Amino acid sequence: MKRFLGVIVLFLGMVLLVGCTEKRANPTFRGVGTITLEVGDVFDAEYRVKATDADGVDLTADIVITENTVNTTAIGNYQVIYEVTDSKDKKTTVTRKVIITDDLFKDQKVVLITDIGNIDDKSFNQGAYEGIVAFDKKYPALDFAYLKPAEQTDAEYITAIEQAIQDGATVIVTPGYLFNPAINVTQKEYPDVKFIILDGSPADVEGGTLEDNVYAVFYAEEQSGFLAGYAAVMDGYRHLGFMGGMAVPAVQRFGHGYVQGAAVAAKELDLADNAITIEYLYTGGFEANPDVQAAATGLYNKGVEVIFACGGAVGQSVMAAAEAHDGDKKVIGVDIDQSGDSDTVITSATKNLSASVEQALESIFVTKEWYYEFGGTTVSLKAEHDGVNLPMATSKFTTFTQAQYDSVFAKLVNKTITVNDKIGAFGDDGNAAKEFETDEVKVVVIPYGV
Repeated sequence: MKRFLGVIVLFLGMVLLVGCTEKRANPTFRGVGTITLEVGDVFDAEYRVKATDADGVDLTADIVITENTVNTTAIGNYQVIYEVTDSKDKKTTVTRKVIITDDLFKDQKVVLITDIGNIDDKSFNQGAYEGIVAFDKKYPALDFAYLKPAEQTDAEYITAIEQAIQDGATVIVTPGYLFNPAINVTQKEYPDVKFIILDGSPADVEGGTLEDNVYAVFYAEEQSGFLAGYAAVMDGYRHLGFMGGMAVPAVQRFGHGYVQGAAVAAKELDLADNAITIEYLYTGGFEANPDVQAAATGLYNKGVEVIFACGGAVGQSVMAAAEAHDGDKKVIGVDIDQSGDSDTVITSATKNLSASVEQALESIFVTKEWYYEFGGTTVSLKAEHDGVNLPMATSKFTTFTQAQYDSVFAKLVNKTITVNDKIGAFGDDGNAAKEFETDEVKVVVIPYGV
């Protein structure tokens, strides 16, 4: 329910007891109805609070303090004045302003346009859409929807974007590299619309640009794939499979990282030459269908123990093939935690899709940081940003431990281990992965449909 109160001026005086060391509080303001003061290692604080509206009416009862967070049920323009007194009795006074409004989402609408998948593909599209849903749960009243293009073409992607805008979209989320050409066109035609593109950038199109109304988010898929390959070999698997969808850059990086992770684990375990075989193929699409399931069954019949299913709904077909083998064949999911989709899933090579979309929406509607930190920028979210991981809490490893995972993850963060993100041409048949073979790890490229 929207809340209507007058403009409120909140005066917050705060004395922090810091002992012998000097600390300075750095307040940040996040969210409708919430002002959070981040005070680092300082734990003891005495708050003095008063709130009034423009006419001087006392609204102090609307303020609730819990630890270092000031929560208010009031709508208005807040001025927060806080004072820090250090151990030398030196006082620092800082003033910050934050707007809490009842019309945060007035005339605003967020629309996600899927690639060729659906929002329930249990992979990339779903992960992006869940970020919008999570934002709406925190800040209800957001108008949001999704559209699925009729075809996988630049023209249809542009048509879908234009339809979304005609329907009132002010923010458009597009998951995938395939949107690059469409965003390159529409970002200029609709400068008042904000675009969040995942795994792509219009600047990557020949002659393309990245305008101030576009935020391009990439993920270090090679690191996520690395973790999956490393864990699989450490857990005892020796005959691995990789089934990618289309050989787009993100899918290639997943696969190439998978090979590199297996190689590092094999080296650490001092395995013999040719100890690890990785059967490697691309299906050419992101759909679940009988042909994909048959291809996965063929790999399992050749002795493959676990398949990294890296292609949206392709994973559903791979899981079905694994389930038909009475549980002795396994699957590694992709993009989001797919452990709940099948008992055959031992882990998932994830990207923090939901959180990155949610953060971008907060920059637009809540913190107002879009034009300072997001619009017109490109980011690559790596292990050091918690942009990629394996969901260990739901993983089903038999010998690979949390301690081993924490150790290898830390090496990615501190760059003790670096993962090559080199890829082949668009539509690569899998041969680009052979560059990452080692004495211990061999890649066998399997033509799809053969």
